[in-house]
Amino acid sequence: MGNWTAPSAIERELHETRARGDWAAFFDRLSLTELFVPQSRTYQDANPTRVHLDPAYFPQVRANAYAVFTEGMLPVPTPELVFKCQNLGWFVDNYPAGGPPYLAINPGTPFEVFLPATPAHRATWDFHCNRNQRPVGLEQNKVHSLHIGGPLHGPVAFGLACGAHLSVRNGLFWNAIAYHGQGYTKERQKLKEWWGITTREEWLESTERLLTADMVSSVWEFALRVRRALAKEFAGPVDIEHWRHATASVLRANAERAAEPRITPDGVTLAEPRPAAEVEGEIAGIQRVIGRIARYEQRFRADGLLAEGKYVRSVEAWDYGRASQMARWGLGARFGSLAETEDAVVRAGRACKLAYRSWEDLSVGFVLGRCLHFDEEEFGEWYEEMVAAHRALTTDPGSPWLNIPWT
Repeated sequence: MGNWTAPSAIERELHETRARGDWAAFFDRLSLTELFVPQSRTYQDANPTRVHLDPAYFPQVRANAYAVFTEGMLPVPTPELVFKCQNLGWFVDNYPAGGPPYLAINPGTPFEVFLPATPAHRATWDFHCNRNQRPVGLEQNKVHSLHIGGPLHGPVAFGLACGAHLSVRNGLFWNAIAYHGQGYTKERQKLKEWWGITTREEWLESTERLLTADMVSSVWEFALRVRRALAKEFAGPVDIEHWRHATASVLRANAERAAEPRITPDGVTLAEPRPAAEVEGEIAGIQRVIGRIARYEQRFRADGLLAEGKYVRSVEAWDYGRASQMARWGLGARFGSLAETEDAVVRAGRACKLAYRSWEDLSVGFVLGRCLHFDEEEFGEWYEEMVAAHRALTTDPGSPWLNIPWT
């Protein structure tokens, strides 16, 4: 491999096992690796559940082969060339009779391997696939980085790090800006199922709403904003009863101001006062939100996410972090370009810098927003996933949070 640097741990491990002739370890690693098959976007749009295998001639082996690529070797996304994500087990089950004699791994790159694909060789693939218990793909809840082909410093890397919770949770490279995800059709399917996004216009609208924190609950943010103002005014921690009382006072004052006469071009306008029951119902709802936030923060402190005496400043990180991810998801689904993705990621990073003071500060904002949205105080899977992501990002030596300064 000479002076070539492996773009990720995937390629490094495959190279090292091959270099020392440990083919059993090589196939064990390959059986856990996602393999990306080049496809025509036109074909995939017409046949989203199928894979077109197109053999090509390779002078290296003087024969035809099917070409596949490991994740770290994927090129920058282009409009027409897309990839279908499969694995070695899929090729065991779907290799056509009379298919080419080789399966080419990363052909035309410094790390290329041509695997003989006779029935006997495919039986070896099958053996290694069956004896591995871990799911195929990068391990979830761990930090995975691209050492080549992904930014490690600078504004784009900072913006990507702001959305790293979900990259860590899903077992993806946190800094893959030229994003393919799990392949074109899966990325489109996920956007449709989770976000209702099926067009470029819908992707652009959702990205913009996230970048302006327009999706996160205004009720949650209002409650936190009141406490933030109190903490600034009194220069210290805010007692929960003080917080509740102040929030109720603000809501009542807002209701009274809304009912005051206003001078308009048509003269003096008298607004109808809001019913007292409606205002008091709103106050009761905010009080419940405050209770939920306080209980989550108590658990955050117990689990080491939040230091004693600290509090969550804002949940806007829940939108900004997802904006960073949405920018990449749209590129993987070919709703946007690389330039648009980079621009949105940088904007997400700028918004986070304005709203937060540190990576830990941002993290608890994101985790609280996600828990308020999904967890409903069950402290179950939605919560535990984020605790694992937070711990990985604050302790792993390769984490962007430990290598990219906040200021």
